[in-house]
Amino acid sequence: MNPHLMCVGGEDHALRIPFLMSLRERGFRVTAVSSGAEAAFLRHGIPHRGYGFDRFASGSGGWGAIRAIRKLMSELRPDIVQSFDTKPNLLTPLAARGKVPVIRTINGLGWTFSSLEPRALALRPIFCGLQWLSSFWTAATVFQNQDDQAFFERYRLIQRGSGRLIRSSGIDVDAFAMARHLAPSAMKMREEFGLQSAEVVVFVGRLTRQKGIPTLLKAVPRVLSKRPDARFVLVGPWESEGPFAVDKSDIDRYAPHVIALGPRRDVPALLGMADLFAFPTQYREGIPRVLLEAGLAGLPIVASRMPGCNDVVEDGWNGYLVPPHDVDGLASRIIDILSDRGRGKVMGGRSVELVREQFALPRVVDQYCDLYKNVLSAESHGGLARPASPVLLKENAASRGLGGARR
Repeated sequence: MNPHLMCVGGEDHALRIPFLMSLRERGFRVTAVSSGAEAAFLRHGIPHRGYGFDRFASGSGGWGAIRAIRKLMSELRPDIVQSFDTKPNLLTPLAARGKVPVIRTINGLGWTFSSLEPRALALRPIFCGLQWLSSFWTAATVFQNQDDQAFFERYRLIQRGSGRLIRSSGIDVDAFAMARHLAPSAMKMREEFGLQSAEVVVFVGRLTRQKGIPTLLKAVPRVLSKRPDARFVLVGPWESEGPFAVDKSDIDRYAPHVIALGPRRDVPALLGMADLFAFPTQYREGIPRVLLEAGLAGLPIVASRMPGCNDVVEDGWNGYLVPPHDVDGLASRIIDILSDRGRGKVMGGRSVELVREQFALPRVVDQYCDLYKNVLSAESHGGLARPASPVLLKENAASRGLGGARR
């Protein structure tokens, strides 16, 4: 009988539908578990079960999610469990407690290890301790970039030999090309937003401070001083982003040079009308999907020099990397590309080939299938490790000095 995979994620889990469909084509029975809506999964014939948690909250709220995931495991009886996203990666192994093999994918370390705010600094040792504890009920931990793998290994947050590097969750190159083919022309898209003669800079992602939106907004006047026809199009949610959201009034202050479209389903079409993709994130990313999409769209990219971004962008080759928070650096590189459109086109062409060769979905799914089969084989011959005692947990955490863990 085909192995049953239960895949756990957060509210954006539907973005992994192509990944799940590819696993199904390779012979796995797949059930998605997420805190988001189920409609998209059901449209593709993927069974879905829901559970809830607050991604902005810390504290005891996670116990309810652990109980919910444990109950789903009991009902679904999967052969193997895959988790994505920060909180599901912590909650899922604690729910399984060795009863079923769990694979975690660390798709970025996010705000806790990117911010210097007091709350983030206070949460780091807690996060590290939970990651270390969760690792005892984890068969393998997948990292999307080498920086995150090195961090976990340096602070011994995973069991020896249990780390794997699989770069990104993959992108369906053919589906992206089809979406571009079926989309309105770049000219029609520009006409829709009054951008016919503009030099269009696009950002796609959550409109939060951590994604660098304030830095991008501050760069706007500097860019306009040299490229007065430049326009900035921001695509992504902000109302759902709680305390991290950028105030809409801060964006509106730059109108009409900045247009905030909110979340959209036609990202390939929007990228098709752009001249440049800007991604000034302050996050420790995994491999940002939006950079892969921008690469397939043939756009030159200006991004922050942060883990995950530097796996896609090679400075001076297919775009530019600038330090996070660097308003002048960001503006300067945007101006450089807009001022030399020929060079920008060459850079964008390089990104297309890079994404096709290194991040295409079949390549990534092959690696996950091999990992799942190896874990299932090992499980059938001996099972998973069990955790150390709480006393040893406390002593080990103290010996590693997790409170000072820094990038």
